[in-house]
Amino acid sequence: MTGSHEKAVTYTSYLKIAELLSLQEPLSDGPEHDELLFITIHQVYELWFQQILHELAALQPALESGDTHRCLALLGRVRTIMKICVAQIDVLETMTPLQFQSFRARLSSASGFQSAQFRELEAVLGRRDYAGENAEHGSGMKMAEHLVPGSTARIAVEAAMSRPSVWDSALAYCHARGHAMPEDVLNRDVTTPWEAREDVQQVLVNLHHTDPESSLVCEALVDVDEGLGEWRYRHVKMVERTIGRKKGTGGSAGVAYLASTLFNPFFPDLWDIRGQL
Repeated sequence: MTGSHEKAVTYTSYLKIAELLSLQEPLSDGPEHDELLFITIHQVYELWFQQILHELAALQPALESGDTHRCLALLGRVRTIMKICVAQIDVLETMTPLQFQSFRARLSSASGFQSAQFRELEAVLGRRDYAGENAEHGSGMKMAEHLVPGSTARIAVEAAMSRPSVWDSALAYCHARGHAMPEDVLNRDVTTPWEAREDVQQVLVNLHHTDPESSLVCEALVDVDEGLGEWRYRHVKMVERTIGRKKGTGGSAGVAYLASTLFNPFFPDLWDIRGQL
C-alpha cells in the first residue's frame, strides 16, 4: 500500500528536536557555565526576528487591501512577540559582568550588530540608510555594508530597502479607507527615508476623529513602534550593565551606538499628532 512504510510524524521529528539541541556549541574551555545561556538567548532572538518578518510580510498586503481585522490580528501578534523579546533580557541579566567576561574573548569579531535579520526588520519597517558616493543610487548601504556582498543575507536587506515599507503600506491603507493622502506621498520613491509631513499628519488627525477602525490600526502601529523602542532601551541598559562603556564585541561602539538608535521611531507622524488629538 502506498505510504505504508512512511514514518509517523512525532513531536521530536516534526520539530527536529535533535538537530535543534545540537546547535548550541559553546567555544569556551570547560565550557563556561553561562555561555550556553548567551547562545540560547540569541538564537531564540533570531527565531523571533524570523517570525516577525513572516508576520510583516502578511501585514503589508493586508494594509494595502484595507483589511482592518487582519491588520489588527497581525499587529497584535507582532506586539506580543516584542514583549517576549523584552522579557528575554530579564533572563540575560541574570548573567553578571564577570560571568560574561569568562567567555567574551571567544566571541572574537561576532557582534549582535551583524544580525542580518534585525537589519532586514528595520528595513521592512522603513529604515533607509545609505552611505558613500553611491547613496543616491541605492547602493553602499550602511545597514548592509558589514554583510558579505552577494550573500543571501545582504540581498535580503537590500531588497527590503528597495520596496515599499510597512509605513508606505499604512499610508496606502489610510488612502484606501477614504482618507486622501497627497499624490506625491502615494507615488514617492520608496528607497528614500521617510520624513514626517504636516499634511500627512492632518489627514491622520482627521482619521482618528472620524474613523474608529482605521484609528485602531494606527494605534496598533504605534504599539509595535513603542515595543521596538522598549526593546532597544532594555538592550542598551543590559549592555551597559554588562560591559559598561567598553567597546562592543567585533569592535562596535557598544553602548554609544545602541544609545544613538533610541528615540528614532519608524512612524514619526503617528507620534507627532499626539498633541493634536
